Amino acid sequence: MVARAMSLFRQEKDKGPCCPPAPPSAWGPSEDYRSITATFQYLETSGWYWGPMSVSDAQEALLRKSEGTFLMRDSNHPKHMLTLSVKTCCGPTSVRIEYSRGSFWLDSIAAGQPRMQTFPDVVSLVQHYMTLGHVPQSHTHSDMYQRTKPDPSGDAARGCDVPLKLMFPLHKPGGFPSLRHLTRLAINRHASCPDQLPLPKLLLRYLQDYPFHI
Repeated sequence: MVARAMSLFRQEKDKGPCCPPAPPSAWGPSEDYRSITATFQYLETSGWYWGPMSVSDAQEALLRKSEGTFLMRDSNHPKHMLTLSVKTCCGPTSVRIEYSRGSFWLDSIAAGQPRMQTFPDVVSLVQHYMTLGHVPQSHTHSDMYQRTKPDPSGDAARGCDVPLKLMFPLHKPGGFPSLRHLTRLAINRHASCPDQLPLPKLLLRYLQDYPFHI
């Protein structure tokens, strides 16, 4: 089902971004398709989604970057769509993204633990943890520093319990955001209600097409 939704997205990704709908009471394949499509459209717009990428290439891209640099890529595991690769204090590591019924969350370290906080799309997930990455070290009780389960196919920090500090998105070569997109990010970052700004409808729609600040 997930593979079919991803295939349909690849065929239709040029139609432009859309906002994910509110989860209906009855969930089915069409709802999965809409949710997954919205997430990939947001990711394609972000500039830090690298698409298909090997573990070694992800590690190489992050190896010489600052701690907290991250990128999103397609997962090499057949049961997962996406993997978050991050430069930690122990080196590059990867964490799979889980998905079910319109919700995304980071793969937790043990199946018996409660599921981590969920999000309606992957960019919301990353933005949440990126915001918590600026919390002072004295506040490390926050869920930003819960232990997560590294992707065993791509963990250079195996054996290390490391915090997921997300600070600097690593843009794909040739995918650096346009000035228009950077302006949108700045507006979203500083305006509490961007959709209520006194702007033409076309500009408001552009802001709503990517309601994030990363």
